[in-house]
Amino acid sequence: MRRTTRGCYRADNAGYALNNNPAITDALLSMAVDLTASLASHDRLTRLLEAVRTAVPCDAAAVLELRGDALVPLATHGLAPEVLGRRFARAEHPRLELVLSRRAPVRFPAATTLPDPYDGLLLVNPDATRDVHACLGCPLVAGEDVVGVLTVDALQPGAFDHLDDHFLRMLGALAGAALHTGRLIGALEGASRHHRQVADVLQRDAALRDGSQILGVSDAIARVRADIDVVAPSDFAALITGETGVGKELVARAIHERSRRAEQPLIYVNCAALPESIVESELFGHLRGAYTGATSERAGKFEIADGGTLFLDEIGELPISVQPKLLRALQQGEIQRVGSDKLLRVDVRVVAATNRDLAREVAEGRFRADLFHRLNMYPIRVPPLSERRLDVPLLAGFFLDLYRRRLGLGPVRLTDAARRALSAADWPGNVRELDHVLGRAVLRAAAGARGGPIVIGPAELQLEAATAPPAAPASAPPGPPGLPASLDGLSLRDAVEETKRALVLRALDESGGSWAEAARRLGMARGNLHHMATRLGLRR
Repeated sequence: MRRTTRGCYRADNAGYALNNNPAITDALLSMAVDLTASLASHDRLTRLLEAVRTAVPCDAAAVLELRGDALVPLATHGLAPEVLGRRFARAEHPRLELVLSRRAPVRFPAATTLPDPYDGLLLVNPDATRDVHACLGCPLVAGEDVVGVLTVDALQPGAFDHLDDHFLRMLGALAGAALHTGRLIGALEGASRHHRQVADVLQRDAALRDGSQILGVSDAIARVRADIDVVAPSDFAALITGETGVGKELVARAIHERSRRAEQPLIYVNCAALPESIVESELFGHLRGAYTGATSERAGKFEIADGGTLFLDEIGELPISVQPKLLRALQQGEIQRVGSDKLLRVDVRVVAATNRDLAREVAEGRFRADLFHRLNMYPIRVPPLSERRLDVPLLAGFFLDLYRRRLGLGPVRLTDAARRALSAADWPGNVRELDHVLGRAVLRAAAGARGGPIVIGPAELQLEAATAPPAAPASAPPGPPGLPASLDGLSLRDAVEETKRALVLRALDESGGSWAEAARRLGMARGNLHHMATRLGLRR
């Protein structure tokens, strides 16, 4: 040992303290292990101080975080409780400022005239002020930045003289890394909580704005509500069937909101809108490089919905090649990312919907029987609007008020003739069609209003135009319906393109706008149809 110019003793060998003191080695190892441990911020700092006290026996210790021009105590040992409520400005505490500016461990000799920030605050001798004691400060360094200070105090003068600077720098670096890690984890947890809160608020706001209640007084809709009440508390898969526009998504949302998973996410997937080439990746995720275009790793919808509900809309359009993986996810709760041989466990409730007769699809070999039976654990049929005409006035009132609020209008009401027309209409598009008809009617009535209430009559509803199929032009020459009226003057290439465009549009019209059904009618893969439609200018 040799005496330094500062009146402190240190080992000639930089590794002396570490090699000859198992307690120091264990303390440093504990701090290093904690860097990778999943610990709350308070627990991480508490364990840090315990490790420091093991390596450096002392009467008091504190971890302070640098925030602007002040040091804020985060955890203390042996100091009065009020220390945690104080802020130590750098300009007011020269000892702390010296540690920060030197960026190296500092031992303060007993004869120093610099005021001690903890005078009178050591619990071991609370009545004394300006006790002569040993004081040590280590800057907490993370990368190139000083993020705080570790202070250690003891009533015995010279208690820290034997500590090696190399060890103290290691202590400061590990403690700084621990503090920095805690800050990062805290920031990530805060961002996660914020995003979750935003998502919850948006979901509640959307439910209040657009409505999530299943409205109606008819027996048909009462049976649907009863089915929801029965199946929602369970984890059974549910298969919602019904015509296009009856409100199958609303039923799925109601099942989720009444389930024990209501606080977890409800993830929506439209199976009909997914090109066959990416369906598996969308549902189960992929690894980087799993296929051309997979430039990064990505979680699938099953992973995102873990703990919550996954709503698979238009399940009848799911390619049969992907159905075995979906069946495994339902039966075993196991998924596998594209390009990976690792199985992942997920806890997901699946609710599916379709406007197809899946039993018929099974009989014709387009849908797996085992998957159908798994999804069909609890079937719910949503009736068309033609079977619940008693609900039309109630639904009309809801949609009128919805559009009144969206457009910032005054009172909106229907005439008696308009009410009779709404109740008598066929509504092949069901509730969705009623919604759109009333939205257009409010716009027309508002455009012609001159103040006062907005009154909607049969003229504003235009029900005949809304529900009648488009009539063919009177001058159209005989020939295959839906084809161009004339190809005269076109080159063979242009004539073929026009014919393709007409056939795609006709198939879409006959399929109610479903690209998957249009592809089936045209006898081609959905992905090929999407590419053709983009090239023909029919979609972007």
